[in-house]
Amino acid sequence: MMVEIPRIVSVDDHVIEPPDLWQTHIAEQYRDRAPRVERIPCARMGYVGGVFSAEPAEPGEDGVPCDWWRFEDLLIPRTRVESAVGYDRDDVTVTPTTYDEMRPGCYDRKARLEDMDLGHIEAQMCFPSSFPRFCGQTFSEIDDRDLGLACIEAYNNWMVDEWCGDSGGRLIPLVMVPLWDPELAAAEVRRNAARGVRAVTFSEIPAYLGLPSIHSGYWDPFFAACADAGVSLHMHIGSSSKMPSTSADAPPLVASALTFGNAMSSMTDFLLSGVLVKFPGLDIVYSEGQIGWIPYILERTDKVWESNRAWGDVGDTVPEPPSTYYNRQVYGCFFEDEHGLTPDALEKVNPDHIMFETDYPHSDSNWPESVETAQRLMGHLDQETVNKLCRGNAIKLLGLDLAA
Repeated sequence: MMVEIPRIVSVDDHVIEPPDLWQTHIAEQYRDRAPRVERIPCARMGYVGGVFSAEPAEPGEDGVPCDWWRFEDLLIPRTRVESAVGYDRDDVTVTPTTYDEMRPGCYDRKARLEDMDLGHIEAQMCFPSSFPRFCGQTFSEIDDRDLGLACIEAYNNWMVDEWCGDSGGRLIPLVMVPLWDPELAAAEVRRNAARGVRAVTFSEIPAYLGLPSIHSGYWDPFFAACADAGVSLHMHIGSSSKMPSTSADAPPLVASALTFGNAMSSMTDFLLSGVLVKFPGLDIVYSEGQIGWIPYILERTDKVWESNRAWGDVGDTVPEPPSTYYNRQVYGCFFEDEHGLTPDALEKVNPDHIMFETDYPHSDSNWPESVETAQRLMGHLDQETVNKLCRGNAIKLLGLDLAA
């Protein structure tokens, strides 16, 4: 008997920030320096060796119409790849685009809810786009910390009050924090938790951003605030601003195939760091990393813990096998992973700690065929497990007022 795919609660989608977001929501004293959209022809755009590059056309030079976010000395373009829904796969290329060329659901709440209905999606949680970057790195890398904090607060206010506020609970808020100060980050967690936010985005490997590692103790105030408020930590591939690749001239598909690599490294980091031991109420989530690699990493970390903990410098900080903490506090997400959903692999991954995602509006998105994709991937499972993966686990983790 074929299982029924319930209405999906997706824990990894994206919003393309509307052009007026910061001009409308930032404190007035920062408005003249706030991010704004400008239409400038693009002369060149590419993605090679895991590195994206784009150049605006010089005055008088021909180029492709493109909308760019201008912020301080940054110009960051909108691209077809990150707003791919509605285009044929063969037309989804690393090319410039404008808001006029995007499907309105990329940036408009009403249109997004309509598209969710088309995809059998009851609720979505959206990460930022490539302008703020997936954990707000852009605002943490500028010199003016007051302006950076004002931009983060404006984004979070827009996310909670406008993007999610009148959606009837169908759009789930995900906020960002200032990465340059863990006490400020903790305060922003508490500010938003007080108005019902249960998720915050964070870098999978903060050391890649030039920040202290999770081993340093630097992040403890932030981790403690999340644990105390029941706010889960969501780490998207690319949130360390460094995608795995093999060489500077490797084609983009090499990086695309290896996107799980940073998630795998990050999970190993957390399992062997002692952070999950110190903060047993801290839940962490890996978005868009797929799940098929998780059983081996659990096997491997347990094995090195058993064999080498005497000299591996974790004997005091990780008192139990690392898989113990995975099964208590770590979640994986998938949108396309046949191997990870085979019975043997799924048992090891733990079906209570896995969630389905649709990745709207990116080029990898399974929308609007989300039901067909879910049926193909999960049709061999029992109905209870399908319900968990498609919605129940997300509802429980995020404390959503929805039927599991």
